[in-house]
Amino acid sequence: MTSPDLILGTAMWAWTTPKETCFQLLDHFYEAGFREVDAATNYPLNNDTAQFRAAENILLEWIQINGVQDLKVMMKVGSLTNVRTPDNNLSKSFLLMMLDEYLHLFGSNLDTFMIHWDNRSEKNEIRATLEALATAQKKGLQIGLSGLKFPNIYDQLNASFGFDFRIQIKHNLLQSTYSHYDAFHGKAKFITYGINAGGIKLDQNYHEQSSLKVRGGNTQEEPKIISALRNKIKAQNEKLAEQPITNFNQCGMTYAFHSPDIDGILLGSSKVTQLDASLQFYQSLKKGSYQAFYKALKKLHEDV
Repeated sequence: MTSPDLILGTAMWAWTTPKETCFQLLDHFYEAGFREVDAATNYPLNNDTAQFRAAENILLEWIQINGVQDLKVMMKVGSLTNVRTPDNNLSKSFLLMMLDEYLHLFGSNLDTFMIHWDNRSEKNEIRATLEALATAQKKGLQIGLSGLKFPNIYDQLNASFGFDFRIQIKHNLLQSTYSHYDAFHGKAKFITYGINAGGIKLDQNYHEQSSLKVRGGNTQEEPKIISALRNKIKAQNEKLAEQPITNFNQCGMTYAFHSPDIDGILLGSSKVTQLDASLQFYQSLKKGSYQAFYKALKKLHEDV
């Protein structure tokens, strides 16, 4: 069984993460041998229309400056705004237009073409969307889905296309959409985002630019799971694991790493020190030292 890959996320770029830091994150990630980067037309989702597509432009600038040709960019398309509304266009003509644009912009660095948010239930409309994805696949790209309201319809129609879908899901100790995609269990490659549940910290020490705070999360009240989680961490660390558990991010990575069908784990690091810590812990996870801790986390999640 292969380990899930790590994927560098860009959702906070040009929002809480300035361009200089984004470049540093990309430098460190790339130099460490990792290549997958997740992007979306509407990043950052900060309600500032002037920054629509700002995150992808930072990524493009870094690629051009460094002459990189071997990234694996996962581009989510369809959204028409970054003001957190479901406005999108998943018509065949629009998707083909975006496909041509992103092939032109990213070239060999474009790896996955993924639709972003679909609340539709009309089969003919969805079939046309899949026809556009078929064109992307013929051009050598992997095909992906994110934010589907009716995944069963996609599964039914896929009988005519045979896509090996990559599917992004929110998956953390507080909530998971994995069960929503039960039609694809054992068939699709799932990619987890939100492993930190929006930016939860075990010490509850949130600064003004903390992800949880800027996203409008509750930083005043500790989630009920935290007290029980501290006990699980204490028990794990008493077993003298190779690397002790010290933060919520490590818990989220462990939970995602060992969950079924997971092919990739998105990292939302906003500092190089955070990214480096995640890369180091990933190596410990690959050695198989945390399976018992995962089982404890899984039970904790089920009891929430």
